[in-house]
Amino acid sequence: MSRFNLASLLLAIALPACALADTPAYGPQLEGFTYPFAVHKFNFESQGLALEMGYMDVAAKGTPNGHTAVLMHGKNFCGATWEDSIKALSDAGYRVVVPDQIGFCTSSKPEHYQYSFQQLALNTHALLEQLGVDKAEVIGHSTGGMLATRYALLYPKQTEHLVLVNPIGLEDWKALGVPYRSVDQWYERELKVNAEGIRKYEQSTYYVGRWQPAFDKWVEMLAGLNKGTGHKVVAWNSALIYDMIFTQPVFYEFPNLKVPTLLMIGDADTTAIGSDIAPPEVKARIGHYDVLGKQVAKMIPGARLVEFAGLGHAPQMEKPVEFNAALLDGLEK
Repeated sequence: MSRFNLASLLLAIALPACALADTPAYGPQLEGFTYPFAVHKFNFESQGLALEMGYMDVAAKGTPNGHTAVLMHGKNFCGATWEDSIKALSDAGYRVVVPDQIGFCTSSKPEHYQYSFQQLALNTHALLEQLGVDKAEVIGHSTGGMLATRYALLYPKQTEHLVLVNPIGLEDWKALGVPYRSVDQWYERELKVNAEGIRKYEQSTYYVGRWQPAFDKWVEMLAGLNKGTGHKVVAWNSALIYDMIFTQPVFYEFPNLKVPTLLMIGDADTTAIGSDIAPPEVKARIGHYDVLGKQVAKMIPGARLVEFAGLGHAPQMEKPVEFNAALLDGLEK
């Protein structure tokens, strides 16, 4: 290899790291980051605290079909990461409501909060009541899939369809041998979050080693939130939320679902909470979405399964045209 080619290769490798080192810092409620649609605030009281939940409420761009889609984001995501699906649903005639849950993104980061999926579902239901939404297509991605499941269990008559997009919680990691991390241990871990680590993790776990330039803004979004003035309170809320995810499985209640359910699975996904500290023999048997999707589809009465061959944790972001076509088709059945 010539000196010129070697230098070019080294520069190409270095550029992403340099770019990530220069990521902006955002406020504790993601102030400074631009969402694809206007962000509104729902003010309410919970656990003795005055809180506000950021949300987008996007009207049908096409002929309204009378249905509302509620999109629930994942742990390392925000409402904004649903951008392509919001547009597709709106174009198809859906009103689209996209909340940022408490502890995430544009919403409050309380210093003390008892996180549970029931509490987040209650918060979301209160928002929908204020917006006059009685029934909804409930669509959850990643951790949002666990929340969407809990919502459908609590409010089956108000859930027209339940759509789970690469939900985590298709298995109970602690029961399978993943060690427990205390909230304090999660907090110490979350204080160290940076753009380089986020990108490395997402590329290897979410996108099966692939990367697209379009994903960089989502790395900046998450890294900027952790890097900003709310660094410590963001990390603390993140720690509490991880504890909720790990200790509150919905896995055992899938057979209790009584709503039409669609599982949408990128079958190359390997996401599993705590896999980084799991013993090798445990790590080897968790996070296999090509198996988990099929298993859980059999657990949920009448569930339908759509698999995206070779895609990872976020098919709606990796292949939005293909994903949105399948989503719209699934909602019509």
